[in-house]
Amino acid sequence: MLPITGTFLDEISHDIPHQNWGRVEWDQDFAHMRAIGIDTVILIRSGYRRFLTYPSAYLQSHYGCYQPPVDLVQMFLELAEKYSMSFYFGLYDSGKYWDTGDLRHEIESNRFVIDEVWKNYGHFSSFKGWYLSMEISRRTIGAVEAFRTLGLQCKELSGGLPTFISPWIDGKKAVMAVSDQLTKEDAVSLEVHEREWSEIFSGVQGAVDAVAFQDGHIDYYELDDFFRVNKIMADRYGLKCWTNAETFDRDMPIKFLPIKFEKLKLKLDAAARAGYEKAITFEFSHFMSPQSAYLQAGHLYNRYRENPSL
Repeated sequence: MLPITGTFLDEISHDIPHQNWGRVEWDQDFAHMRAIGIDTVILIRSGYRRFLTYPSAYLQSHYGCYQPPVDLVQMFLELAEKYSMSFYFGLYDSGKYWDTGDLRHEIESNRFVIDEVWKNYGHFSSFKGWYLSMEISRRTIGAVEAFRTLGLQCKELSGGLPTFISPWIDGKKAVMAVSDQLTKEDAVSLEVHEREWSEIFSGVQGAVDAVAFQDGHIDYYELDDFFRVNKIMADRYGLKCWTNAETFDRDMPIKFLPIKFEKLKLKLDAAARAGYEKAITFEFSHFMSPQSAYLQAGHLYNRYRENPSL
């Protein structure tokens, strides 16, 4: 079983309830993460539409964003230093891509965000990389241009710090969270998935260092085939191949609850067989933490710690 060594920090979410934690709770959560070997934390996004994780003068002025009550970016960087973790900064999501289907809309705002963030926080020793937070599943308008433009800017500004993306596979479970359906009929085939992502990877070489496909949108019996193809493509185009092991369950009518340990193990075992280099998760604090608002998350934490292959 490939161990989970990274997690997203989901402070700006579309569809998951906020836990209203302060520094004390976050400090305790970082301790829980470190206890199971997590060495990397990734801010899922630094802002979404008008809500922000840090007091961005640019975004408040140009996008009408709200002044956040706490500078979460600084807090996370400080906690990452305390617990010897690497912090990856997730870019801003204006929402324009979701409204238009054109990823190029996210370039303009993030050009300024990248500069602002590096100037304000680049001195932290825990600042180790960048997460290009625009999520796609298929060949998308402007995807290669956006990933390439922003990835190169991140790397050039920060002296080559690594960048990564976490797309989803357009499988049978790739349905909107607001939908009452759990599956769909028009799932992507393995062949089309390989063709489209080979084209994308070819276009982002040198700008994106790693890819962590979300693992929850395909069925468990499909894991080996898709993981094998993902690893082949990543190797071909010089990307590190990680997995984003979702610790929430897409098979339940209630969206979203912590996943059954057996299902998580199936996914991490498949990643190990495929030779993946790292497992990150979306995400520890809601779905795996002993102090999560979901009681069963702490039980998942215990079952994970009991697994003899770790």
